[in-house]
Formats: sequence, structure tokens, C-alpha cells
Amino acid sequence: MADSSPASFLTQANALLRKNLVFQKRNIWSNIRLITIPFFLCLLLLVVQMLFNTQFNDVHGQCGCKEKTCDLRYSTSEQAAFCAIPNPPQWTPMLQIPAPQYRVATTYPSHSSPATFLFTGNNQSLGKILMGNMYSDLSEFDGELANYVLGSSSFPAYTNYMDSAFISDIPIYNIQNECSPNSSFSILIHQSPIAFPKKVNCVQGLNLWRNSFSNVNNELFKGYRKGNPDEKINEFAAAFDFQNTNGNNLNVCVWYNSTYKNDTVVRPMALIRVPRLVNQASNAYLEFLKGSETKILFEYVKEMPKPETKLSLDIASLIGPLFFTWVILLLFPVILTTLVYEKQQRLRIMMKMQGLGDAPHWIVSYTYFLLISILYMLCFAIFGSVIGLNFFRLNDYSIQLVFFLICINLQISVAFLAAAMFSDVKTATVIAYIYVFGTGLLGIFLFQFFLEDPLFPRGWIIAMELYPGFSLYRGLYELSQSAFSGDYRGIDGMRWRDFENGMKEVTCIMLIEWLLLLVLAYYIDQITYSGKHPLFFLLKSSSKKKQHHFCQSQTSKVVIEMEKSDVCQEREKVEHHLLESTGDCAVLCNNLKKVYSGKDGNPQKLAVRGLSLALPQGECFGMLGPNGAGKTSFINMMTGIIKPSSGTAFVQGLDILTDMDRIYTTIGVCPQHDLLWEKLSGREHLLFYGRLKNLKGSVLTQAVEESLRSVNLFHGGIGDKQVGKYSGGMKRRLSVAISLIGSPKVVYMDEPSTGLDPASRKSLWDVVKRAKRKGAIILTTHSMEEAEILCDRIGIFVDGSLQCIGNPKELKSRYGGSYVLTMTTSEEHEKEVEQLVHNISMNAKKIYRTAGTQKFELPKQEVKIGEVFQAVEKAKTMFPVVAWGLADTTLEDVFIKVAQTS
Repeated sequence: MADSSPASFLTQANALLRKNLVFQKRNIWSNIRLITIPFFLCLLLLVVQMLFNTQFNDVHGQCGCKEKTCDLRYSTSEQAAFCAIPNPPQWTPMLQIPAPQYRVATTYPSHSSPATFLFTGNNQSLGKILMGNMYSDLSEFDGELANYVLGSSSFPAYTNYMDSAFISDIPIYNIQNECSPNSSFSILIHQSPIAFPKKVNCVQGLNLWRNSFSNVNNELFKGYRKGNPDEKINEFAAAFDFQNTNGNNLNVCVWYNSTYKNDTVVRPMALIRVPRLVNQASNAYLEFLKGSETKILFEYVKEMPKPETKLSLDIASLIGPLFFTWVILLLFPVILTTLVYEKQQRLRIMMKMQGLGDAPHWIVSYTYFLLISILYMLCFAIFGSVIGLNFFRLNDYSIQLVFFLICINLQISVAFLAAAMFSDVKTATVIAYIYVFGTGLLGIFLFQFFLEDPLFPRGWIIAMELYPGFSLYRGLYELSQSAFSGDYRGIDGMRWRDFENGMKEVTCIMLIEWLLLLVLAYYIDQITYSGKHPLFFLLKSSSKKKQHHFCQSQTSKVVIEMEKSDVCQEREKVEHHLLESTGDCAVLCNNLKKVYSGKDGNPQKLAVRGLSLALPQGECFGMLGPNGAGKTSFINMMTGIIKPSSGTAFVQGLDILTDMDRIYTTIGVCPQHDLLWEKLSGREHLLFYGRLKNLKGSVLTQAVEESLRSVNLFHGGIGDKQVGKYSGGMKRRLSVAISLIGSPKVVYMDEPSTGLDPASRKSLWDVVKRAKRKGAIILTTHSMEEAEILCDRIGIFVDGSLQCIGNPKELKSRYGGSYVLTMTTSEEHEKEVEQLVHNISMNAKKIYRTAGTQKFELPKQEVKIGEVFQAVEKAKTMFPVVAWGLADTTLEDVFIKVAQTS
């Protein structure tokens, strides 16, 4: 026996997950094509890397070769860096001196600005002595560069095989206490296999005392070049803190300039400028203790011997951010179109009307998309590692896992939020792919340019990263740069110790955005799909008892003098049920109204005008009316698709305004248009909706079999075919079966027999007759025969209001008190026919005429059937009668009469 209780959260989640997995199975080839895209792009990157290695690295990225000999003599300038250097040259140690335009100018001309050194300590007089001993007083070159304090404003290179201070056009400075007019001299730089002259200019070393460590630090910071490189900033060559230095102890702290803020390349080789500063301080202290003859000569610095190397540039990592952005974002159109498809086809509404709660839908749908995304990203990352892409191999896998996991979660949240903005799959698809490819192109040609520009404000970078596509691109850029640097230097890529760079910033932004957008998407969903008030989280739901009193007070004020007596009796019956609160009505509508606001200057549309209806269990109520009478609007209000403008209704004692989620577990709906998944079979539809109705195991299987048999979809394997292959009538029968599975207490059927052949219609009627024994049915139809056979009571709607109500016999008796006489003759005898009819009844009314055929209404109280027969037999002797007939009033006649007179 079926469980009559509502399906639990786990049951609903299980039903939805099973349906999604079956749907995904139907799209297996689409999924395979989707997964091949990252494989294809990864292979494309690998091919690009291989072409670069063979066409560039093998020609320009190795030491030149001639006659099987590889060294500097057989190399171009591009190839020289890759040759073996067994005996690196010896270079004189240098200081890092600011360029003239950045030095402390004070009262000096710009061309002779001194190189300023700050100093502090516990003993100012000793500090002055030591700073005075820092520089050489030699004004002429004596052949030994180690005796001079030399410096340059050139930046040191990554290696020291070729010192930039000696091989560049930037001058070398000799730092002295005082510069004489002829203190410059020339030297010959001789480093095999080259020799070249170099001029050495004198620059004064200016020593400035500061009272404390903090004063020195602050002044150094203020003098640091920031922003515009042409801005006049006072830079200092170095600073010394002699601390507690005395005649028995040397304790010195050295400040040095390691890089400039506008320099985009980190220069660890700047440390090569530091040893000379330490040597200066040591020699100054020795001179203080032992005199000027005692020195520690610092003759040269020298790089380690170097074997022959080969250039290995990871081009795949350099262009990877663009391709990887595309790969990850390609999931976005898939998720978005799935959500919009359910919205466009109104499948989400259909699932909700059949009992699927918001929580199971959100959790299962989100988890479902998350699992697909994780599988997609795992295939992507594993394949990239297998084929040897450094982006995946060198960077820490745990960092990649965290970053990609946050990325796909943010992407799913954006898709859920974007789905609320679209109602058409084609439009959503186009916009989604513009987002995918536009983000990648803007990232590489715009955003990356700003990232690498040191003058671009950091605040604007963060603002741009608030756009999810750019935050994704930034993270991929950081990982790519780490992989590129790691491959170039022969070290690992990004590790957690490196997470303090832009990667941490962008990960935090994406994490916060994920949570905020997910909450926002859920909020919009509750307003749109569930029809809740925009401030629903602040409002408290009213109790059912309170709502009953509200309805009672409202109905007591309703006075409609123009209503028919049967309609007034129905309204009084509703008021009685509200007062008694008996709960024996399956459906109770109380003054239900729906007004659609006017658009484009049109007036408001009154779709339903104060409908009151009491429907007991076991009754089938038929709603008849012309198109646009308000029948579908009424069903939409009863099923929660739209909200009533005023009034309310109760289903099984539950208010549609406050308890719609509970009502969904007790009703079944056959909508006017078939809401089905094209990829699922009829059986799979019934299994899904059966589980939502809490059917399980053998009970579920039996219910599905019976449903398929009842609507003639069982034989020939029709029930196992995909719905996309069904005819219109087969889809309609399946919709009816869905509405009835699980034996709901109340069933709404909106024109269920539309498009059915006579045999299928007859079979469908038998199904509805059996179903109404278990609950109440509200049925709309344009078939008078269907209404007369199925409905216990009928209500005729015209222009949104109920014009009459009763069983078919009552309506025909009340509105059809006449016979219909039809007679066909030649046209020249039409006047004689009219005269014959008026002889039968003076109040006869002609209602139809065409080509000799005429119809007349004869009041029953004035006419006897025998008299009609006698009159017709007499007429046949007077003129030829082709055909004639006398009929009682049909329901169709009642419908036409009510519709025309209302």
C-alpha cells in the first residue's frame, strides 16, 4: 500500500538526483564532446611548446656550434648566454649609487649631486670618524681598482658573468670625500676575449647624521622612488647604524637599496652590491684602530663556473591563462542553459507543483553541477599533468585543488544568478559564449596589461577582479607565471609559502563572491519561483486560524446583486464552510480575484472576478467557458504559479497564500501545455514524479505500470521511448498519467483531452472516472460531451466570472427550456416553413438559416411533440421537405446561450 505521507527531503533529493543522472546519461555524447575540449586545448598547447622548442630553442637557445665546437667564438649574441664558462671573469665590487637626477640635491648642481649616506648610532663623534674613513682620497688611478670605492646606477643582472656596470653606457663613479676638478680617470677593462676602455667619474660622498634608527628608516622610505620615474625624489646610496660600536667592538647595521618600485622584475642579484658596503665599514673601523695603512682589500667578485646550458622557455605557461580561462568557463554555458531550459519549458514549476521542495531542488541541483564540474576539472588537470604541461606539474597540487574548487563553485553560483535573467535558451547560450570568449580575450589583452603595469593603481586592479572572469584569469596568470619562472630557473613553481602574492588576494575575492552570489541567487529564486514577498525573511507567516477570520470578514461585505441564484447559493455555501470550519471540502475558494496590470497604455485586465466555489471529495467539477474567460488563470492561482490579487482558497484545509509548499504534496496537475523532458522516457517521468509522491519499491513499480497501461503507453515499448519521439496525443496522455500518479487528493486538469483521437479520449475518460473516486478533480474543457460524461457539476465562466453552476441535467433544464426544430427545403419555400413554425408556436425563434436549412427554438411549455409531427407531415403534402428533426436542448446549446447573454 502506498504511503500517504508527503515525501521526505531525502526521498525528493533521491528522485531528482536519479532523474538528473538519467538525463545526463541521455546526453552522454554531448558530455564526451565537452570533455574533449580541454583535451584538445591541452594538446594544442603541447604542440605549440614543441614547435617553439624545435624552431626557436634549438637555434637561438643554445651555444653556437661550428666544426663540432661550441663556445663563445662560434656564437651569436643571442647564443652566448648559453655557452659554457669554466673560468668566470673577475669584476671589481661595486656600490649601488642613485642616478644623478634622483640624488639628494641640496645646494649642489644636478650634475654634481653627491651620493648621500645616512648614519646613526650611540656615539655620533665616532660615527663621523668612521664615515670619514669610508672613501679613498686617491684622485689619480694607481692601477689597483680595489683601492677605490666604485659605484654605478646600473641594475645588476641575474648573473654576474657580465657585470652591467662595466659593459653598459652608464658611467662608473669613484666616491671620495672631496672631488678635485681633474679627479676623473679612464681604465681599461680586460676580460677575455674582450677589452674596452671605461671612464670613471668622481662623485662626492655626503654623510648625514640622524638621531635614531627610526629617523633613518623614515627618511629612507620617503626618499624611495615611487610612482612617476621623472619625479624629483631624494634617494640615498646607503645608510649605516653603528649602534654600540666603540674601540673594542664593531656592531653595524647596513641599509641598501635592493630594487626599485617601478621595476617589474625581482632582482635577487642586487645583493651583489652589498659586500662592498660591509667592506667599507670594516676598513673604516680598521683605519680608526690601526691607521690608514691597515686595510682589507676587496679585489673582486666572481660568478660560479657555468656549464653549457640550453634555453627552456615554457611558452605553454605564458599563453596558458587564455586557454585555461576558456576551458574552465566552458562549463558556464552548460550549467546556465540547463537551468534556463527548465525555466523556459516550465519544468521547474511542474516539479514544484508535483511536490518537489525548494531545499531538495537547490541542494541536489547544486551538488549535481558541482560533481560534474569536479569531474571535468579532474580530467583537465590529470590530462595536463600526463602530457607534461608545467602549469600542472610544477605548481603545488593542493593549491590547484583549492583554487579550482573555489572557481567552479563561484561559476555555479554565477550561473544560478544569471538564470534568473533569461527566459530563452538561445539567448542565454549566445550571451554565455560571449562571456566565455570575451573574458579570455579581455583578460590577455587588457587586464594582463594592467597587471604588469607598475603605475596602474592597485585599487582598480581589485575592482576589476570583482568581475568573476577577471578573478579567474588573475589566479591562472599567477599560477602560469610561477610555472614559467620555476621552469626557467629549474625550481618548483608556486608553493604555499608563495601564496602571499596576488594569488591570496584573488582567492579571497572569489571565496567571498561565491558565498554572496549564492545567497543572492537563492533570494531571487524565492521571489520569482516561490512568489514570496521581497522581505520574506523578515515577515512571519500568518496562522491558518487568523486567515479564516480574515476571509470571513471579507466575504460578509460582498454584495453582488447581479449574480444568478445558483451562483449566490454557491457563495453562501462557501461562507457556511468558513464559519463551521468543517474541513470536509477538498477545495474551497473564497472571493478569489486576479487582476493583471495594464501594459503599454492598456487598461487592467480582470481575469477572475470574485470566484467562490466549494468542491467536496469525490467530485469532478468542470469549468466551461470561451477562450480568455479566466479558467487557466484560476488553475494557475490554485497551483501557486501566480498569486491572487485578493481573496484566497483552501486545498485540503491549507491556505494557498501561506501553505503552498504543503499543498504541493497533495495535488496533481495536468497543465494546458505538456511540460516534459524530451530526453526522458514516459516511464522515467512517472518514476520521477512517483518518487516525489513518496511511492517506493514495488508500489512505485506497480503504480508506473498501471499508469502506462491506463493511458495506452505500455504496449509496444512506447513507455520506454524518449518523449521527444512521442506524438502530441501521446504526450498529452503522459501528462494526464503524471497528474494522477500517487493518488493525489486534488487534481487539476487543464484541457486534458486536447489533441486526442476518439479512442484515446474514451480511454482517458475511463481513467478520470476511476481517479475521482479517490479525490476531487477540477477539469477545464471545450468538449461538451466530455464535460457531460465526466463532470458531476459544471460551472460556466464568462469574462472571469461564474455565470451558472450545477449538474448537466439542471443546467439543461434551467437554460434549455425549448426544443430545436431543424428543417431543410428549397430556398423558395423558406417563407412557408417560417409560417408553419409560427403556426405551431407564436413564440418560436429562428436561430439559424443557411441555404434552405433553418433552425427554430420552440418553447416546451407551448408545444407538444405530437403537434410538431402532425404539422410536418402536413407540410410535406404542400412542398418538398428534404430533411427535418426535432431535438431537445444540449449542453452545447446551454453554453452558447449563457456565453451570448452574459
